[in-house]
Amino acid sequence: MPTDGFLAERQLTNTIREARTRQGLTQADLAIRLGVSRKTINTVENGVFVPSVVLALGLASVLDVRVETLFALRPTR
Repeated sequence: MPTDGFLAERQLTNTIREARTRQGLTQADLAIRLGVSRKTINTVENGVFVPSVVLALGLASVLDVRVETLFALRPTR
């Protein structure tokens, strides 16, 4: 993997927890609606796992937010 360039200087962040709690959903509730495990929701929320495009779009749809609002690339420096 390259060590320089645009993506090397960015980190994916998300606002899943905030959007989920605004909807009154637990991680388990969200997982059931999406057909994934609670652990998947947990690892994505905590930035351990980068979701597929399909999962990211599903999260945005269920949480009623734009995917660009849910995920962002932030500078690492």
